[in-house]
Amino acid sequence: MPADPPIRVLLVDDDPLVRAGLTMMLGGAPDLRVVGEAGDGGQALSLVDEHSPDVVLMDIRMPSVDGLAATERLRARPRAPEVIVLTTFDADRHVLRALRAGAAGFLLKDTPPEEIVAAVRQVARGYPVLSPEVTRRLIARVAESGRDRRRARAAERLSVLNAREHEVAVAVGHGMSNAQIGAALHLSVPTVKTHVSSVLAKLDCTNRVQVALLVHDAGLLDGGE
Repeated sequence: MPADPPIRVLLVDDDPLVRAGLTMMLGGAPDLRVVGEAGDGGQALSLVDEHSPDVVLMDIRMPSVDGLAATERLRARPRAPEVIVLTTFDADRHVLRALRAGAAGFLLKDTPPEEIVAAVRQVARGYPVLSPEVTRRLIARVAESGRDRRRARAAERLSVLNAREHEVAVAVGHGMSNAQIGAALHLSVPTVKTHVSSVLAKLDCTNRVQVALLVHDAGLLDGGE
């Protein structure tokens, strides 16, 4: 049986030393392959077209096109690669914007190498690398201006879900896996997968992190704003 192809990774950071460190770090994993490096978001967009990476490690603060704009443009494309945001601030409000744009999560630049490798693998399989607890902490540190408007907008978007989909969306917001949701709601895992797919489609979300943010915005999680 042929081995799975390696996970293709694109590195985007304006610091050559950071890129070199990440290349060395990821190059030690036999199932990962760095297919390109970019020094800003504009170059990253071109390299994604050229190399079709599975995962992009994206710095936020870069000249020309920054990581936020690049993430928004990338995730708006069909067959978009997954994006992991690199940052030095775990509560940076810019990270929240990147997550809303569809980034699969974020990593601090001082994250241990083995955790960065594990995060790339996890995101390539379609799972976010950001826990709901961290998501809630990020949201809580964002300025409260516009909170009521955001809550009303989130509630309006969630209103398109039927009762079961609403339960599934809230469970996703609590960080539950498909198996955990199935056990809690007495559903089979394939049925949960169907409901999750429907929730993503109806809410126009590209991943579970966006659903969790929306559910939190609507005030449906314990400790929500």
